[in-house]
Amino acid sequence: MPLLVILFGIILLLALTLKKVSPFLALLIVSIIVGLLMGMPVHLVVASLEKGVGSTLGSLALILCLGAILGKLLEKSGAAEKISDTLIQAFGKKNVQWAVVLTGFLVGIPLYYNAGFVILVPLVFSIAISSGLPLLYIAIPMAASLSTTHAFLPPHPGPAVLIGAFGADLGKTLVYGLVLAIPLVIIAGPVLGGLLKGIRVSPGNKLFTGSAEKRESLPAAFPSFFIALLPVILITLAVLVQQFAGGDSVLKTIILFLGNANVALLVAVLCAIYYFGLRTGRTMESVMQWLNEAISGIAVILLIIAAGGVFKQVLIDSGTGDYITRLSAQWQIPPLVFGWLAAALLRVTLGSATVAGLTAAGIISPLVATGHVSPELMVLSVGAGSIFFSHVNDTGFWMFKEFFNLSLKQTFLSWSLMETVISLLGLGGVLLLDLVI
Repeated sequence: MPLLVILFGIILLLALTLKKVSPFLALLIVSIIVGLLMGMPVHLVVASLEKGVGSTLGSLALILCLGAILGKLLEKSGAAEKISDTLIQAFGKKNVQWAVVLTGFLVGIPLYYNAGFVILVPLVFSIAISSGLPLLYIAIPMAASLSTTHAFLPPHPGPAVLIGAFGADLGKTLVYGLVLAIPLVIIAGPVLGGLLKGIRVSPGNKLFTGSAEKRESLPAAFPSFFIALLPVILITLAVLVQQFAGGDSVLKTIILFLGNANVALLVAVLCAIYYFGLRTGRTMESVMQWLNEAISGIAVILLIIAAGGVFKQVLIDSGTGDYITRLSAQWQIPPLVFGWLAAALLRVTLGSATVAGLTAAGIISPLVATGHVSPELMVLSVGAGSIFFSHVNDTGFWMFKEFFNLSLKQTFLSWSLMETVISLLGLGGVLLLDLVI
């Protein structure tokens, strides 16, 4: 039975990781074993390995590397310290979580989760070091903001495709999504972060070492914020132009080009190299040393994420998604709950929130077509289910674990718990909206 094989694979993966086997090797080993136990021919298992690496790193490699470089430039130049000091002074140490929530929410609306995550990670480290607050106390509100916008708000790929699949109105979905997202971010961010502040982890890792010592001189606040948020500005501008500017023009083409996540990050990196490096008298060689440090720091994380993508791909290619689809279709459940449950089961078994949401759309579309359920609320219900209980088959799980140097137990108690809280409360919020709309 596929679910038993998946359960065995997850238990084996946890056992290998607890035995201090590198997550990269553990994920590859488990992926091969699960594929073979699912009855996949050897050549298809190998093909899934290659496809999983390519599909995962194809969309993430440049974003993660450029984001890490930008973060390292902001860290080494003192710009991240300036940003954190400014936020702490503006909001006060007691309210710094709200500064992170607001920043994460504004960044998360236009940016894909992965791009927003790597942009904000150095800021989280800098604030934790400058304020002396626990790392997860700061990191959870940031991750909650990004995850909530990723699940509920277009133009993120999951909600955007679901809107098309269900024939939902984009404007209504965005409004309902914002009504739902704001309280969810508050509960899963500052509230949950406060409950998890007792989990102690080191605020430094190989990528962002930070320093508790204050520098004698820091960059000005405006250019520090502007360059750090430049990718967000460019991508937001591109989204607005795409939505509201009709026709084709040279200016529109340029804006859309600069608004590509990879290009936007590259532009920000080049601006940071000049403004925080060359303009201050540093040599190109010394600035490139910062770049090399960032790349070396991200290398292991990239490998682990790639291996996580392999596990996900094996589960998809082995027919697990089709099995869950058939299983879900046999249950007689209220449509909005059914949409959430189908997406949640696919999320737990396949790992990818986007894949879970899109696969669930094929199951749910006939229900929406009957006209007995709001297509906008179904988008939100499936979106909520698609982020339920992220665990070892999700690349986001490993990103959070490795960037913040957490143990498996700490990652389950923080990241996985946060995702589950957002998912369950999201379903509750959708059902409440259904009563009043």
